[in-house]
Amino acid sequence: MRDELRMNVNQQPHMTSPYGQPQPGYQGYPQSGYGGGHMPVGYPAQYAPYNGPGTAYQQGPPQGYSPYASFPSKTLATNLASDLSSSPLNLGMRGPPTSGAPPVSGAQNYSQFGQGDVQNGPPPMGAPPQSRPPVSQSYTPGAGNLSGPQHPYVQQFGAPPVSMQQMTNQMASMQVGSTTPSPAGPGYAPPSVTQAPISAAYTPAAPPTFSPSTAAPTQPLPTEGVAQPPPQSYYGAPPPAQQPFPNPSAPFSTAGPTQPQAPPPVSQQSFPQAPPVSQTPFSTALPPGPTQSYGGPPPQAQPLFPRPQLPTSQPSAFPGGPPPTSTPSQLTGPMPPLPQPPVSQPSPYHSGPPLTPTGFLPQGGAPPMHPHPGMQGPPMASQGPPVAQANHIPPSQPGMPPGPPNAGMSGPPPQPGMQGYPPQQNGAFGQVRGPQPGYAGPYSGQPNYGAPPAASASAPSAPKRLDPDSIPSPIQVIEDDKANKGSEPFITGVRGQAPPLITTNFQVRDQGNASPRYIRCTAYNMPCSSDMAKQSQVPLAAVIKPLATLPPDETLPYLVDHGESGPIRCNRCKAYMCPFMQFIEGGRRFHCGFCSCVTEVPPHYFQHLDHTGKRVDCYDRPELSMGSYEFMATVDYCKNNKFPQPPAFIFLIDVSYNAVKSGMVGIVCQELKTLLDYLPRENPDVESNIRVGFITYNKVLHFYNVKASLAQPQMMVVSDVADMFVPLLDGFLVSVSESRVVIESLLDQIPEMFADTRETETVFGPVIQAGLEALKAADCAGKLFVFHSSLPIAEAPGKLKNREDKKLVGTDKEKSLFQPHVSFYNTLAKECVAQGCCVDLFLFPNQYVDVATLGVVPTSTGGSIYKYTYFQAATDQERFLNDLRRDVEKQMGFDAVMRVRTSTGIRATDFFGSFYMSNTTDVELAGLDCDKTVTVEFRHDDKLSEETGALMQCAVLYTSFNGQRRLRIHNMAVNCCSQLADLYRNCETDTIINFFAKYAYRSVLSSPTKNVRDSLLNQCAHILACYRKNCASPSSAGQLILPECMKLLPVYLNCILKSDVLQPGADVSLDDRAYLRQLVSSMDVAESHVFFYPRLLPLQNLDVESTSLPLAVRDSEERLSRGGVYLLENGLNLFLWVGVNAQQELLQNIFGTPAFSQIDPSMTSLPALNNPFSKRLREIIESFRTQRPRYMKLIVVKQEDKLEMIFKHFLVEDKSNNGGASYVDFLCHMHKEIRQLLS
Repeated sequence: MRDELRMNVNQQPHMTSPYGQPQPGYQGYPQSGYGGGHMPVGYPAQYAPYNGPGTAYQQGPPQGYSPYASFPSKTLATNLASDLSSSPLNLGMRGPPTSGAPPVSGAQNYSQFGQGDVQNGPPPMGAPPQSRPPVSQSYTPGAGNLSGPQHPYVQQFGAPPVSMQQMTNQMASMQVGSTTPSPAGPGYAPPSVTQAPISAAYTPAAPPTFSPSTAAPTQPLPTEGVAQPPPQSYYGAPPPAQQPFPNPSAPFSTAGPTQPQAPPPVSQQSFPQAPPVSQTPFSTALPPGPTQSYGGPPPQAQPLFPRPQLPTSQPSAFPGGPPPTSTPSQLTGPMPPLPQPPVSQPSPYHSGPPLTPTGFLPQGGAPPMHPHPGMQGPPMASQGPPVAQANHIPPSQPGMPPGPPNAGMSGPPPQPGMQGYPPQQNGAFGQVRGPQPGYAGPYSGQPNYGAPPAASASAPSAPKRLDPDSIPSPIQVIEDDKANKGSEPFITGVRGQAPPLITTNFQVRDQGNASPRYIRCTAYNMPCSSDMAKQSQVPLAAVIKPLATLPPDETLPYLVDHGESGPIRCNRCKAYMCPFMQFIEGGRRFHCGFCSCVTEVPPHYFQHLDHTGKRVDCYDRPELSMGSYEFMATVDYCKNNKFPQPPAFIFLIDVSYNAVKSGMVGIVCQELKTLLDYLPRENPDVESNIRVGFITYNKVLHFYNVKASLAQPQMMVVSDVADMFVPLLDGFLVSVSESRVVIESLLDQIPEMFADTRETETVFGPVIQAGLEALKAADCAGKLFVFHSSLPIAEAPGKLKNREDKKLVGTDKEKSLFQPHVSFYNTLAKECVAQGCCVDLFLFPNQYVDVATLGVVPTSTGGSIYKYTYFQAATDQERFLNDLRRDVEKQMGFDAVMRVRTSTGIRATDFFGSFYMSNTTDVELAGLDCDKTVTVEFRHDDKLSEETGALMQCAVLYTSFNGQRRLRIHNMAVNCCSQLADLYRNCETDTIINFFAKYAYRSVLSSPTKNVRDSLLNQCAHILACYRKNCASPSSAGQLILPECMKLLPVYLNCILKSDVLQPGADVSLDDRAYLRQLVSSMDVAESHVFFYPRLLPLQNLDVESTSLPLAVRDSEERLSRGGVYLLENGLNLFLWVGVNAQQELLQNIFGTPAFSQIDPSMTSLPALNNPFSKRLREIIESFRTQRPRYMKLIVVKQEDKLEMIFKHFLVEDKSNNGGASYVDFLCHMHKEIRQLLS
């Protein structure tokens, strides 16, 4: 039995392009970026868009239903010859591997449940039309009310065959047994009492796939006249549609408004839309019985990463390939009704001129989008007992129209200037090939690879797309973990025990290892040797959050004070006393667990040992029994051997024209009056020791004397910005309680003083220098809060110029855009760290401000960057003020140094995060707050032993708010293993993804983004190929086998690869990319998880009586119901998506209006209505916001509105506009990469 998941992939199908089809009328326009070839002619939409609620779907021409090898598919019986003749590409079908059942060329039975009128093969020409369920019908959650003669339960397969002949027979006839559903309902398997849940089996069933309709639409396709929505930023605030924008001169900077344009008329504005596909119930228990390897649709490789492919014409224009030799899923009951594409409605996303390099139409109009052609990939199987027959509903259930191949819009045609790929032809990566060794020859009547397709009178079967429900579901894994690990406390005393997932709510009991809230490791079983680590390529790293906030039911680390002698340490390696030290000689000495050195115990620390060799006071001392604790540091741990002063906060406010006009200056001054009462403190009953100071600036700097004895504040202007100094010492940094009257007077006067300013230029370098000099003069550490609005172009040190050049994107010079423009800020950052001066930057840009350069000081000093693009007081004030309040109030340490010590055999070699390093071991942080993480990578420098395991100790020396010098210690022990299988059994995918994202985002500073994507993809393929080769039992090469704990690695990795930093869309600004790159560098695992794979909740399933949330759905447009309302959170924004057919009662409860048309999309908060649903929804939104370090602005997205394009960007399982692969396609591509490595 193994912990793994298997998928069969034993044929190579026809391949359609992952980039969608070119437009009719724009045949063969050159694509300079993608291999330099010309695009072949495309066809009209496979699944044309719905055109608003007013029009019903029209029935198309009669379509046949082809039950081809148990996969429902739609074939087109007319105009075949013209389809064939228009394509220049030859696609062949590869036969099945010889290790499977022999090819079957005859018809195959559907199941033992009787055939009815169903036939195999192509449909007759006169097949009657299939009725189509209305696309607007809402999905009813749950599996109840199943009616009709059907077999709705998920199938369980019988005992595995024991011989090749039995396997062959079974695959040919595939007898399906049924199981009694558990009380939880269909889709839940009965619990097993004999075996721990170690793997999940997926039952693949392909939804119908549609071949393109060749009938011309009855209306002309619009080429212009569709209003172009303003480019919006997902990270700044989308401006309200009705307001003119402050800076229309930068049409393509993100988030920023261009001139507002009217939305297109309803008759033109249409989006490809999927009928709802319901989210099936998830299992929480393990069904008994053996598992089955499934045959099924072959993988569809997706040429996104190392090698590209030109779009080919639609797949169904070729003679269909052979039926699969083993039936992947037996449909039971009557055939489901088929969705019918409407033929009468044109879509603005389906026609139009080629894109300009910016990604927008030249004249106006929406960028062409294409519904995703049916793609296919490996069905999954599992080896070892399945956790459940995972998310799969037989396609015949009522209330659930089968979805189109992929309703997510596929991206626009490739744009010039993007990374290019050579053309591909045979539906795989690489050039056209002949029959492969180990594969049976082509079926009779089928052309070889590379041979021209033979004309055929009968219509071919459309290619079968891999059922998304049959591949690993993040939601399933998350729910299983909650069910298995959410109820019991996680006790840290067991070495090498992987914690619950980051998405599971659990309580931690510290019994000798640090809580996973402080440290999460990529692997809890470290390889014993460097050779084994190199072979697997699993990264060995820890994500450390030293000052993490704990939930109220967990105890903060205890503070231990050893007096003047200070903490007890090892003489040789200087590790601090911890549970890994072993006392010997009756307690007079201790043996260091890190370096094995023996150290004398000081007399005052001596204690006798009990009969087990433990000190009798072991459980009275936190440092001997806990994983995390603090020591009070002595004067020896302080700078210049003297205790530090309490830190200071300095507020530096930009008062240039843009800052005043946006309302930022007034809002900051008003808020600071209240905020000064909430300065952080150790004890809530005592007032804060932190002193404050104020500076305003534009081209010159204004310092303010707010000494308590003054009647009015005094302003002093420093105009010599080239040589910055602080013009006053006494009266600049003051205690709030003493100087409150003067401070409030100043904050009232600043907005009035600069209300009529005409000064547009600003400085930036001298501003930070001024704050730094003030802290030096006061001889204390502290934090600068800088509120800044524009590119610092005034003559001064650190002056910048606009270097935004979109032409460099996708070239080898792109890395320069992420690097700081001048070295001045690197030097300044170093000085800030030496003084303990942390900088937090609040940006309010209306155009390019060079975040890559301005962000150097904040990210080097442990600070944060907050960005409010096109700041408007009405819509962005709430987000900004909440961020500012939390930033001022949150717990943090100043002037911090962190060191990670490890036991012999491994060492910390690389560090990621917001900090500065002057040597190879010490991480220096001017400020370290409760949200910041430092990620540490480990490498072997010797062999490790399975007995002792591997130890790490993270020690952080910092100054607290009240000026105390402290040491926070976190200890972690993990197991070591000499077998690769043990390594793969105990990894944490979320932490691996966090590490990969940081590694990749740092790499863009030195390598082109394409190389970064390729190396990430390659490492991931190596990890999975090594598992396949060394840990999985032998099986057909067509199977994709994933380790159980890494089965989500492909879906999450794909999210990184197509993120805006590594693969930007045309509307993502360079500033946004630099901002996200810096943001991710210090994210913890919980933040990176929701950032790369957002949480999507169907609110129509919300139970107001329950405290639990509705079950999340997967991030794909196929999962959205037009009758639903969904809440999506990604850590930076909250989107409320409202379907056009949402129930009136639901809308009334949420928005206070029953009409979809009356919902105001510019609202940023929901009305406080007096009904249980409204109250519960607002509670959920509030709880989401408190869980995240940044305040998430609410954005209401109405279906088919222009903001929907931004919302769809976060449906990460779909193909993205910027060329990113869908999950299904990426999985197939990953499988191909693994097979290449293995061969």
